[in-house]
Amino acid sequence: MRIEFSVEGGLAYFPGLSKPRVIDSAQLGGDAAKELGQLVKAARLFQQPAARRAVAKGAADYRQYTITIVDGQRRRTIHLSEPIADTHLQALVDYLRANANPPDNSQAGGAGEAR
Repeated sequence: MRIEFSVEGGLAYFPGLSKPRVIDSAQLGGDAAKELGQLVKAARLFQQPAARRAVAKGAADYRQYTITIVDGQRRRTIHLSEPIADTHLQALVDYLRANANPPDNSQAGGAGEAR
């Protein structure tokens, strides 16, 4: 299972830091891969609507999340906005924010890009 995770918006939003981050269960240890699988299952990602709900007026500082999951032949992208009412989705977002890594851009000049 491979998940791409990106964050937009927020109080201190920096577009250069919002590049998609990746977590691949094949690269995780057994317990970590199991935890990720349980979070994905509990969040019912493949059953969630793809469209993000409308952002409330005055919510300019709320974060928006895009999660793309590929698991075997299944692929799904969902969009979420804060506040996330579903506790299982919030737990998955918290896990991804803490554990997903930026993609390896070393060959694309990622670290040396002009500002």
